Amino acid sequence: MASNGEDQQTQQSRHQEVGHKSLLQTDALYQYILETSVYPREPESMKELRELTAKHPWNIMTTSADEGQFLNMLLKLVNAKNTMEIGVYTGYSLLATALALPDDGKILAMDINRENYELGLPIIQKAGVAHKIEFREGPALPVLDQMIQDEKNHGSFDFIFVDADKDNYLNYHKRLIDLVKVGGVIGYDNTLWNGSVVAPPDAPLRKYVRYYRDFVLELNKELAADPRIEICMLPVGDGITLCRRIK
Repeated sequence: MASNGEDQQTQQSRHQEVGHKSLLQTDALYQYILETSVYPREPESMKELRELTAKHPWNIMTTSADEGQFLNMLLKLVNAKNTMEIGVYTGYSLLATALALPDDGKILAMDINRENYELGLPIIQKAGVAHKIEFREGPALPVLDQMIQDEKNHGSFDFIFVDADKDNYLNYHKRLIDLVKVGGVIGYDNTLWNGSVVAPPDAPLRKYVRYYRDFVLELNKELAADPRIEICMLPVGDGITLCRRIK
């Protein structure tokens, strides 16, 4: 019979495998949240896309179900109509957004991989919200630079969600702050980065976690010091920081 210490160690080991989707102390508590309030209210189309994405070899990149639920409600609370998403993958967070927007709402969605987006596209189409999405394949920074040149784009977005290359998050922020309206919100995903933001320098981290950690730490520091925004860092999914533009 295993000791309590061994049980705890085993539980922590299991938890690390799903840590990228929850920073809660136990898997059981996270599962309780999913089964009690997330899955029972998850639209059928989002469930279908979540289950499809789970079979993809890069499924670690997807937005968690609880975060999808959070984004859907947040967009409704801020009455978002014109939005942007940088980093789409198979489109789970994109679908959560599209379902929350009014019928004439718009999402400018950018990703370097159209193939992944097209995996989820049939489900998005079946949900009747594909007409809200303008998908552009390729790096987002050149698109943002072009948009900034046109004054009519300044302050035109109600909500922007970023879940892409962490080493460019600050570059995105420098541009997005002009494109989101005063009172609008930018959401940066993965800002607790596997919990590695508090890991000691010699901690055994996966290679990609260690590589991007410094970029995430720098982003968090810069966002906290930016006088143009109010921020709120939430331990949902892998951490999401909401930035409300105030000037």
